[in-house]
Amino acid sequence: MPDPVEIADALRGLQHRLRHRAHAETGDLGVTPAQARLLRVLGRCETAPRMGELAERLRVAPRSVTDLVDPLEERGLLRREQDPANRRVALVRLTDEGRRVHAELHERALASAATAFEVLDAAERAQLLALLRRVTTSLDAAGDPTP
Repeated sequence: MPDPVEIADALRGLQHRLRHRAHAETGDLGVTPAQARLLRVLGRCETAPRMGELAERLRVAPRSVTDLVDPLEERGLLRREQDPANRRVALVRLTDEGRRVHAELHERALASAATAFEVLDAAERAQLLALLRRVTTSLDAAGDPTP
């Protein structure tokens, strides 16, 4: 039976490889993997989120979101808007160019993930996803210290 540390190490190793692939796949678009992740999260939002909401969805410190948003805003991929309900709060929204880059990132991520997980059949992929979500939910319930 595998040791829990062995499982954690295997997940870290897989994450490292996936992150390395993502860097190679996003470099020509001029975004880092972390910025690509922010664009993907933002692209899935039905309404423009607050910066704090983005931090929660990305599971990072709020200051880290600012470091990701600033260069993307400078490139014209997103913009901050004043929240009409609270003028002290900024909402983040994709621009037309940001939506274009998001769509390209989505296509690349889909192709890359399909290649990475093609070794598993549909039932195995569903089982893996369910197991990973279960572990995540357990960590959340235990008060996981990550942001």
